[in-house]
Amino acid sequence: MTRTALAMIEAHDGGLKAVTRSLSERALARAALIDAAIARGEDPGPFAGVPFGVKDLFDVEGQSTTAGAAMRRDAPAALRDAEAIGRLQASGAILVATLNMDEFAYGFATINAAFGTTRNPHDPARLAGGSSGGSAAAVAAGMLPLTLGSDTNGSIRVPAGLCGVYGLKPTHGGLPMDGVFPFVDSFDDIGPFATSVGDLRLAWEILGGSAAEAIAAPRVATLGGWFGRNVAPELGQAIAQIGEALGGIPTVELPNVDVARSAAFLMTAVEGGTRHLPELRTRAREFDPQTRDRLIAGALMPGSAYRAAERFRDWFRVQAERLFETHDVLIAPSAGVEAPLIADPMIDIDGARVPARAHLGIHTQPISFIGLPVIAAPMLRPGKLPLGIQLIGRPGAEATLFAIAETLEAAGLTGFAPPEM
Repeated sequence: MTRTALAMIEAHDGGLKAVTRSLSERALARAALIDAAIARGEDPGPFAGVPFGVKDLFDVEGQSTTAGAAMRRDAPAALRDAEAIGRLQASGAILVATLNMDEFAYGFATINAAFGTTRNPHDPARLAGGSSGGSAAAVAAGMLPLTLGSDTNGSIRVPAGLCGVYGLKPTHGGLPMDGVFPFVDSFDDIGPFATSVGDLRLAWEILGGSAAEAIAAPRVATLGGWFGRNVAPELGQAIAQIGEALGGIPTVELPNVDVARSAAFLMTAVEGGTRHLPELRTRAREFDPQTRDRLIAGALMPGSAYRAAERFRDWFRVQAERLFETHDVLIAPSAGVEAPLIADPMIDIDGARVPARAHLGIHTQPISFIGLPVIAAPMLRPGKLPLGIQLIGRPGAEATLFAIAETLEAAGLTGFAPPEM
C-alpha cells in the first residue's frame, strides 16, 4: 500500500498541488517494520500498513514545520512527531506525505503563494477549499485513504464539502494538539478526512476521541435562518430530502448568527495577529501579502473589541445550549456552494461578489466559535460537483453524530463518489 500511495502521488500530484513533501524514505522504512511484524505473527494494529498524510502544520521529526509559509521552509527541524501522528503510527498507519494549506491556516481556499494552489480532483479548474485543502484533495483523488487536517473556522469542513469527502471537527480540545502549529487557540482543533464514516470513526477513536454513548433515537433538526441563506438550490433540496428520510424534522434557528460570525472573524484576526506580531515587525515582506494584511489588521484591533466578542460568545453558547435541550443533532450546509473556479475565486453572499478565500466559511465559523463537534458529510452526487452538510452536536456528542452519519450513508443519501479523473 505504501508504494502504491507514493506512486499515486508521483503520478497525480503534479496537477493537484496537494502534497508539499513526499516522505518516501521514512514511509518505506516504516512499511518494512510493519511487514516484519506481520511475518512474526504480530498484530500491528487496526490501520496496519495504511498510508496517511498530514497538513503541513503537524510536526514531523526531522522536517521543518512550514505551516504553509515560505518563511518557515528553513525553520529548525522538529525534534519529534506530533502526538496525533504518533497515535496513528501506533495503530500501524504509515506517514507518507505532508499536505498543502493556506499560509498559517488563514483562508478557506488553499491558495498558497509558496506551494501553489491546491486543485479540486473533481474539476482541476476549481478550488479544493481550505485551509486543509491538500488533506481533502489527497483523499478525494485516491492518493491517500486517510489524512489529518486542522479546523479553526471551517478548515476541515469547507474542503470536505467541496472535495466530497468526510471530515471531522471534534469538540474543541477533544483531540491532541501537541506538535501542531497554532493559529487561534480559542478555536483550533485537529481531525481526520476519509471516504467512509467507518474509517473516519476509527481514526477518531485511535486519535483519542471519547464521548458518551450514542443517543438511541436522536432528535434531529435543520438549522434555518442564516444557515438557509446563500445555499445552492441543489443543496437545499438535498437537506430537505434528508429531513424526509428521517421521518420529517423541524427547522430551528440560532439568533444573531451574523454577529457570531463577525465576532469569530474578530477573535481570529486578533489572536492570529498577536501570535505573528514579532515576525510582522521584522519580516513583514516574507508573508503572503493577503495573509500579512489581515494579520496586521488583527494586531491593531483594540483589546476592548476582543473582550466584547468573548462576552458575545458566552451569550451565543447559551443560545446553542437551549437548542440542544430539545434537539440532539442539527443539520446545516458545510460550504453552501460548489467549488469556485480558480480563475474567478469569488462567491455570492446576499447578492454581493466576495472573495472565496475569506468567505467560504460563512456556515462553519459560527459553529467553531462555540466549540461544537461536527461531522462534514458529502452528499452522494456521482458525476456532479460535490456539495456537503454539517452534522452538529453538543460538546462530547461525537458518538451520536457518527450514528446519524452511518444512517445517512446506509440510506445512500451521503457518501463518497470518486472523481472522474
